[in-house]
Parts: sequence; C-alpha cells; structure tokens
Amino acid sequence: MNSLNFIELRNLYFEYKEENPIINNINLKIKKDEVTAILGPNGSGKTTLGKLIMGILRPTDGQVYISNKDILNMTLAQIGSKIGYLFQNPEKHFFSNTVEEELGFVLRLKGLNEDYVENQVEELLKLFQLEYLKKSSPLLISQGEKQRLAIAAILINDPEYLLLDEPTTGLDMERKDILIKVLKELNKKGIGMTIISHDHFFVEELFHRVINIHRGEIIYDQRI
Repeated sequence: MNSLNFIELRNLYFEYKEENPIINNINLKIKKDEVTAILGPNGSGKTTLGKLIMGILRPTDGQVYISNKDILNMTLAQIGSKIGYLFQNPEKHFFSNTVEEELGFVLRLKGLNEDYVENQVEELLKLFQLEYLKKSSPLLISQGEKQRLAIAAILINDPEYLLLDEPTTGLDMERKDILIKVLKELNKKGIGMTIISHDHFFVEELFHRVINIHRGEIIYDQRI
C-alpha cells in the first residue's frame, strides 16, 4: 500500500448556528490507495464529514487538505476532478434526459471520440445491468437503478479516488456483489476510496481501515 496521505483533516469542526458541533475536532489522515470505511449511527456526522471533504460544506474551524492542498484554495470542480463523489441521494447527480446521455455526458464534454464514448457507455450499462433503461429518464427509474447509474456515472470519469456515501442503498445482494467486485478491481489499480455506510457486510468485503464516528468524534480507528 502507498504510504502517501491523500486526504488530511486538521482540527476540523462543523456546526450550525447555536447548535452543538456536528463534527467535533476531528484529526484524520487518509492514505491514497486504501479503502477506508466510515461507520456510525444516523446523526453521527458521517455524511457531513463527506461534504466537508468535498468542499460542499465549509468548516466552522479547521482545515481540509487534498494532496497537501487546502481545499479553501480549490474550486468544487478542482476537488471533483480528484475525487468521484457519490451523494447519499443519487438524484443529485442527474441532469440529462436519458440514462445513456447521463453516462456519456462528461466524456463528450471532454471532446473524446464518439466511438470511444459509446463503447464506454455500453460497457457500464452492461456491467451495472442498466441496458434496458438506456432511453429512460434517470429521474423515472427505481431507487436501486438510480444508485447504480450514479455509481456508473462516477466511474466513467476515471477518478483517482472515490468517496461513496451509502453506495448500497436500494441494491439487492446480487448487485451488491457486482459492486464489490468492481470496487475491488479499481482498488487493485491503485484507486483508493472512502466508503460511508451502514452496511457492515459490504464494507467488510472491502476495507483496509475502519473508522467509527459517534456524535461528531472518532471513537474507533483500526487498520486490518
């Protein structure tokens, strides 16, 4: 495993006005090519922590660094070019009219060859069992189908790191197994990931390190 730290949180706090801290003085270094699982009950601060890492929320105090760069000096687009982020609500990813357009949008925006784009789209449609929905609106498919599409749309952009918030929502066991295999293959290629989840079976298949958060504080942090 690469020893380089990719994400670093220093004395991180986050709170809404006149409320108790949701994130309370978290210090954390996450390595580039490990799979890190962040676990904890509802309301523990897991999703908030992910949004702070991605720059969607700004900390009340403390710093977030990606590749040794303070994200306050980065745009959301610059952060997104380094980390593929899965929202807890997959609908936040979608803005195209059809499933196949959603998958191909970023590659077309980059000006890549149309044959290449179509091949990549077809491969991911097949991998995530979405072929029969290619002409459907992303907003009109089931929750599990939306989740699979959102993950596929992240992967087609070939990210160097993944931050996945509850990636197994709406997935049955067969499709969880498919996702586990995909993520294991990506990790073998050196792509690290942080997975925020309630699904202990899922993360146990993947993680190198597990962090448990309770009331905005790290209460457990162990590598296997």
